[in-house]
Amino acid sequence: MNYLGLDDLISRSLEEDIGYGDITTMSVVPAEQSSEGRFIVKADGVIAGLEVARAVFAKLDPQAVFTKLIEDGDLVTAGTVIARVRGSSRALLSGERTALNFLQRLSGIATQTHQLAAMIKDYPVQLLDTRKTIPGLRILEKYAVATGGGRNHRFGLYDGVMIKDNHIIAAGGIKKAVAMARARVPHTIKIEVEVENLAQLQEALEAEADIIMLDNMAAEVMREAVAIVAGRALLEASGGIKAANLIEVAQTGVDFISLGALTHSSVSLDISFDLQQL
Repeated sequence: MNYLGLDDLISRSLEEDIGYGDITTMSVVPAEQSSEGRFIVKADGVIAGLEVARAVFAKLDPQAVFTKLIEDGDLVTAGTVIARVRGSSRALLSGERTALNFLQRLSGIATQTHQLAAMIKDYPVQLLDTRKTIPGLRILEKYAVATGGGRNHRFGLYDGVMIKDNHIIAAGGIKKAVAMARARVPHTIKIEVEVENLAQLQEALEAEADIIMLDNMAAEVMREAVAIVAGRALLEASGGIKAANLIEVAQTGVDFISLGALTHSSVSLDISFDLQQL
């Protein structure tokens, strides 16, 4: 993981939790005591975020030794010890919750992504995330999606043109919106247009959009859209897609399926942190 903002994120997270000091730990644990903590997975899943957990303890105890026993992206079973950390008992206790919060959430996203991606692995379609992430955690959450076998959509408003319904209204139509975008952005940036029906699909095709998002369309309409486009643009299905209808959508022939649920509705993976005094 190469994230320049990680140090600042961890500092803010620890400040939020520790504040002026961990009064419980400082009251009952001697300053000179050392311990070893073990991260134990309580449910089957895909691990993501070990480097983040390591950085939490390094911030509190620069001499702490963090040992990964598996790698991010590994599928593990319940009971697996995935990492150990040795260092100041106070540092380990004060950083425990912050490290777990990151590790459990990111592993939960990676696990759900892995499960859904596996469902459509036999189809020529790619599973994408969205911008529906917790503010401040987008890079980490998108990292977890990629770790679980998904693919990242645009990271923000700055790295891709996506003309949505409100843009179309503000611009005065799909063709106008695409023309204005094409006149202003570099030729290296693709232009994506969201459409809600086949009439808008036709307009997006005439405007020569690079990618067309089929928003909340029924599977039979998506199949018709695939036939109409016939490879002239990439097609992305989005909206109303869940595990129950994921395969049906994949069978329509679209190129991408984007799911906000990969990040906004993932369930954290159950991981515990067990401490032993050295």
